[in-house]
Amino acid sequence: MRVLWTIGLLGIASYWGLNWMSQDAPTPPKAIKLFNGRDLTGWKAFLADPNAKMEDVWRVEDGILICKGEPLGYIYTEKDYKNYILKLEWRWAPGKKPGNSGVLLRVHGEHKIWPRSVEAQLMYMNAGDFWLIDGAPLTTDPEYIDQNAPRHRWRKKTAEKPAPEWNRYEIIVQGDKITLIVNGEVVNEGSGAEVIAGKIALQSEGGEIHFRNIELIPLD
Repeated sequence: MRVLWTIGLLGIASYWGLNWMSQDAPTPPKAIKLFNGRDLTGWKAFLADPNAKMEDVWRVEDGILICKGEPLGYIYTEKDYKNYILKLEWRWAPGKKPGNSGVLLRVHGEHKIWPRSVEAQLMYMNAGDFWLIDGAPLTTDPEYIDQNAPRHRWRKKTAEKPAPEWNRYEIIVQGDKITLIVNGEVVNEGSGAEVIAGKIALQSEGGEIHFRNIELIPLD
């Protein structure tokens, strides 16, 4: 069943690209650019330091979204999304020590450090792990639950490229299921997530990280 589920999810991701020229195929959903490559239109910020401003932490240079990594916090989409394929690329700053970050999915409730959500981990060489924040549920393979921190669910394989190379995340959020794909390989998956519309957030968590090509394909 797990193999069939993964194949089905990957089918969602590939269907439009493989069949868009078919006369009988439905019109593919239009990708939404969450980052326009110029500025932070469409995003808001929450930072642990109430005196800090979004532009103190996040800036755009040459089409790249750069997060300084401190103070702690995150930017989040102004709009809520429930079912989607989220695609983005990231790298750690050239010449600097890699650090920690993450993509928060279906963020809802109080803005705080850290809000209720499922995190797709971006800590260096840990991309593809899940973290379940503030009680967010997700059922994963029991063999990959961190017994020292049950909220942490390890990836099954590492597909991440070393810093400062660019990496690609494809995150499929469909109903109660979430699948994490790093550089084209399925590395983690879970079910039983809250089926609720929420924000998408990118963390500032201690290391300078760069993002580009952030887009979303709605599945609703």
